[in-house]
Amino acid sequence: MRHCDTLLHAACIVTQDEQRRVIEKASLAIDKGLVADVGPTAEMAQNWQADKVLHLENMLVLPGLVNAHTHAAMTFLRGLADDMPLMDWLNQRIFPVEQKLTPELVRLGSLMGYAEMLRTGTTACVDMYLFESAVFEAAETAGLRCLGGEAVFAFPSAAFPGPEAALDATRALAEKYRGHDRLRVAVNPHSVYTTTPEILTACRDLAQELALPLHIHLAETPSETQICLSAQGKRPVEYCRSLGLLDVPCTLAHVVDVTSAELDLLAQRQAIVAHNPSSNMKLASGAAPVTAMLSRGMRVGLGTDGAASNNRLNMFSEMGRAALLHKLTGIDPTLLPAGQVLDMATIGGAAAMHDDCLGSLAPGKAADCVALDLSEPNLQPMYNEVSHLVYAATGMENRMTMVGGEVLYQDGRFTRFDYAALCEEMRGVRRFVLEASGE
Repeated sequence: MRHCDTLLHAACIVTQDEQRRVIEKASLAIDKGLVADVGPTAEMAQNWQADKVLHLENMLVLPGLVNAHTHAAMTFLRGLADDMPLMDWLNQRIFPVEQKLTPELVRLGSLMGYAEMLRTGTTACVDMYLFESAVFEAAETAGLRCLGGEAVFAFPSAAFPGPEAALDATRALAEKYRGHDRLRVAVNPHSVYTTTPEILTACRDLAQELALPLHIHLAETPSETQICLSAQGKRPVEYCRSLGLLDVPCTLAHVVDVTSAELDLLAQRQAIVAHNPSSNMKLASGAAPVTAMLSRGMRVGLGTDGAASNNRLNMFSEMGRAALLHKLTGIDPTLLPAGQVLDMATIGGAAAMHDDCLGSLAPGKAADCVALDLSEPNLQPMYNEVSHLVYAATGMENRMTMVGGEVLYQDGRFTRFDYAALCEEMRGVRRFVLEASGE
């Protein structure tokens, strides 16, 4: 009999392994933060002895969901500015408040964002924001995985006077968190319309020098395309290609306004796309051509974007909306079936994180998982587990969130921080935001 740290028994495990196995009456053996084995409970109980046993026999266990693009701290702006076009939303409501931010406000907003993610089954995210050191501090407190970096702009932000200082901060973060088991750094130029060719080239150079991935908003709206054509004489994808940004491992957020030839180029360069259906719908940015991406073999993750433009950080909501959006826009009910959407939220998210250890429950993979209560009325009766995860689940059925074998959320309790105290502090954040926005 083999030994492991934890043995988890469940009614069902959706593994998301290479065979996409769904195992009923299944168990998961966890050792040193990794999956040691997964299989039917009858076999696992005979083969494994554990220091700790988790009895989740009325629950469905699946890999932790991966939020492929977000701004976790923006929970403090949730509901402040709705029903506006992207450029007006940014320039009139979001950027003015962000100019007055402090690291502590960012830390609190991020921690609340991570609380929402853990509560609703997300175990990892790709983040971009200001004062990213405070974002990482919150992520370390919460315990989930984060790939993040300081947003780089051509103009001063509340965090830094210019792009050079933002890139210096990225370098310092990379050094500080080198070898960290849950926190990793990316180079984060905000977009083509808030930077210059020189800044984007410097971002590319830093990513190449430190072997970091690059994360950028790209081709989000037709307006962005027109701005880029006017300023640079090229569409956003071609502009980034000409500067070599696609020569490094990259995660491209949105990718809505693109041509077939541009998709061919992105597929050739193995760029990862983070699809954000709720944000794109809310801001009327358009629907990304996700089915065309997948048909080219591109890896596509699923993201919530920030709470100011969604307004949720709930990946179960995002899965359902993604599936329905593309059936509607394609006028075809067979498009983006549930299995493909779940792949985007798990395996595709792992690709966006540039971390092959995430996204599935298989030997050698990270022991990141969540457990949904099958006694909830919206999950009964059960005919197809994957269908229920995409079309029926809301995320609020989640009873346990685990990262690296460590339980971070269980039955209403966060194990690493005081949620009630955080809620009290967020009331002070609300007062600051109202004053900063002139309301």
